[in-house]
Amino acid sequence: MGKKRNRVSVDTTDSYLVSNPFGSLESEGLPSAPANGRSNPEPAEMQKPKKNKSRGRVDVIRQRSAGGGGWMTVAKNFKGISEGEKKALKQSIQKRCGVGGSVKAGCIEIQGDKREDVKRVLESAGFQVVFAGG
Repeated sequence: MGKKRNRVSVDTTDSYLVSNPFGSLESEGLPSAPANGRSNPEPAEMQKPKKNKSRGRVDVIRQRSAGGGGWMTVAKNFKGISEGEKKALKQSIQKRCGVGGSVKAGCIEIQGDKREDVKRVLESAGFQVVFAGG
């Protein structure tokens, strides 16, 4: 013969199935709900997005890669930023574009013609981007 299964009755006459688990809690002493429906109103400085200060002009050009390959996008003429920050910018550009890239001689080189994507990333970092060359 088969095993007997222990089943729970679902009759509504059982008190443990009908009881409200929050029935014993009291709302006395709790603050009232805010009028605008938000539980935590945001401070004024968090409501408006902060604009990045201009960090200088960066030239973005498209050129043929070495060895007769395809196109590559080069961002150059960075003023006053470290190699570490250029590498971080390169990483974010690579993620945005989905391609490879490198930092050579102070320039960020990205595979393919990705000028518009590079422009968006650099502008969000606070740079003034100018398309130079052809």
